[in-house]
Amino acid sequence: QVQLVESGGGLVQAGGSLRLSCAASGRTFSSYVMGWFRQAPGEEREFVAAISWNGGSTYYADSVKGRSTISRNNAKNTAYLQMNTLKPEDTAVYYCAADRNWGNAMAPGEYDYWGQGTQVTVSS
Repeated sequence: QVQLVESGGGLVQAGGSLRLSCAASGRTFSSYVMGWFRQAPGEEREFVAAISWNGGSTYYADSVKGRSTISRNNAKNTAYLQMNTLKPEDTAVYYCAADRNWGNAMAPGEYDYWGQGTQVTVSS
């Protein structure tokens, strides 16, 4: 089992940047695929990015591709989401999630463990 805690959210102006972190408990962090999702009020949770166990493979939603970078440091049990050129439509609660398998990395239902979320608000 793994517990996830996100941090790094906040209020930023359009065009700005944020780096989200996801700290994981336990000694098996490297056994998990890590994903980032987001959910805006009244909308479904949507996929943002995913990274494989050793960071060798990454995958991004079209909405953030070219503006965001997912990474991980297995020695620190932490995953990151660097977001640049933020837009008001990026406003949402951002969640990290963990799953042992690289199946359908875009599907929230594939992930077994979730953090509590961190709010990102982008002002225009």
